[in-house]
Amino acid sequence: MLFNGRAALVLLIITGLFSTSAIANRKPADAVPGEYVVRLKKNINKFNTMQLSQSLRASIKSVIPSLHIVVVKRPVFETTNSAVKSLAENPMVDVVEPNYIYKANQVPNDPMLGQLWGFKNSGQADSGGKVGIAGVDIDVEKAWDIETGSKNMIVAVIDTGIDFNHPDLKDNLWTNLAEANGVAGVDDDGNGVIDDIHGFNSITGTGNAQDDQGHGSHCAGTIGAKGDDGKGIVGINWNVQLMAVKFLDANGSGTLENAIKSIDYATRMGAKVLSNSWGGGDFSQTLFDVIDASSKAGAIFIAAAGNDGSNNDDVAAYPASFEVENVLSVAAINNRGELADFSNYGKKLVHLGAPGVNIYSSTGGAYDSWSGTSMATPHVSGVAALVWAHEPTLTAVELKHRLMQSARPIAGLRNKTQTGGLLNAYNALTNTTPAPDLNDPMNWQSAEMVVQSKNPYGSNMNETRVISQPGAKEMSLYFELFDTEGNYDTVTLIDAAGNTIQVLSGHNDDMYSAVIPGNTVTAIFKSDSSVEKTGWKISKVAFR
Repeated sequence: MLFNGRAALVLLIITGLFSTSAIANRKPADAVPGEYVVRLKKNINKFNTMQLSQSLRASIKSVIPSLHIVVVKRPVFETTNSAVKSLAENPMVDVVEPNYIYKANQVPNDPMLGQLWGFKNSGQADSGGKVGIAGVDIDVEKAWDIETGSKNMIVAVIDTGIDFNHPDLKDNLWTNLAEANGVAGVDDDGNGVIDDIHGFNSITGTGNAQDDQGHGSHCAGTIGAKGDDGKGIVGINWNVQLMAVKFLDANGSGTLENAIKSIDYATRMGAKVLSNSWGGGDFSQTLFDVIDASSKAGAIFIAAAGNDGSNNDDVAAYPASFEVENVLSVAAINNRGELADFSNYGKKLVHLGAPGVNIYSSTGGAYDSWSGTSMATPHVSGVAALVWAHEPTLTAVELKHRLMQSARPIAGLRNKTQTGGLLNAYNALTNTTPAPDLNDPMNWQSAEMVVQSKNPYGSNMNETRVISQPGAKEMSLYFELFDTEGNYDTVTLIDAAGNTIQVLSGHNDDMYSAVIPGNTVTAIFKSDSSVEKTGWKISKVAFR
């Protein structure tokens, strides 16, 4: 599913505070018409729903008692701003927010038999026909010599549900023994959900979290498809407990109301790893608070960075951009170690990268290849569970830092994530600090030079610069400054053979270009008739 990169709310998987200019450029977040999530003040211990409805001038749709939250409905002809203002003025109300809509974070691809290049990349073509670079993977085969997972680990896949009958998933489903051994139709464990044997469906309020879309099953397969069973695929964890927590419907959409219920359920029922391949909405205090509660409970919250191809440091993508200490935000790379063209990034708010292009995994009763930060996220969730199975005394924050510090630096993620690194299962298990990436131009010899645009540049520009480095077999240009109108004002790099190597636009200071074969490159700068920005400056060339 592709999403509009400027919609704060889209549905992929996705942050925090942003500037006024960022707000001005984003579309209003999608929300359920007329519905609002209301958190009552702590001193409101008991309330009569009829009286509360009258006080709020709204009908009560649902109640989340453990979080002191009610979801209310107001007339749909009322503007959102007016409704929020009116509800917020009520002395009983602490927080009020629109019931935002979230969606799954995948970029669909044509179904075809694929290979698990993210686990072991030997240079084979992926399911989309793209030839990979050997070693660009999460190094899980070496990790399996140390650990293959544990049934003590509960991973909540907060998504579209899980296919309970899939041959690769059914043996690794979480089972609520109180309900499984209890009486049908009775809430045997008193958690508010009847017959939640393998998970929870917050849409229906029942235990039927069967996947009706495929997205959740695809994520679950990467995390924990049964291993060493002679069939299908293998997950990062051969053995694990996959808790199905469904809040996204058959169309891949869900609400703030049900996201809150789902995270609360997973936390209360003991999930240690919360895997979240979804996103959208504006900043939500109630969503922030329930994630913060999961952090206080000792869980790690792993979230897709989003599929807008944008910088989360500039325009937040929720929930990945929430600055809660247990949140780990994941970008997607392809099998050549490049940031996926759809993937969000951010030096501050996106933590690391993982395989997310043409990823083969389980779907509803079958297998398929999909792409998205949705597919990158379960790689990290799987490794988190694997490490925790091996070292159960780690705290969630210690585990987050372990995953970040052990990520292998790759050129395609430098300055695109906080670590500049690719998830590495073996390094994480062995607590190994990785060596520098010798293929990163940052680690090559360099020569200083200055080639730059006007500051600010003008409209309708068309300038050509030829840059050479005698004796170089390959080279890369270092942009000390790069600030142009995204997608409209571009710098195109062309090698000596006439091949277009890269087209650059947007905001990317402190950046090396793609590697250019040979010792000469032509840089063509073009701008349109609107929005002249700061421009760009090349201050050195790296070469080898």
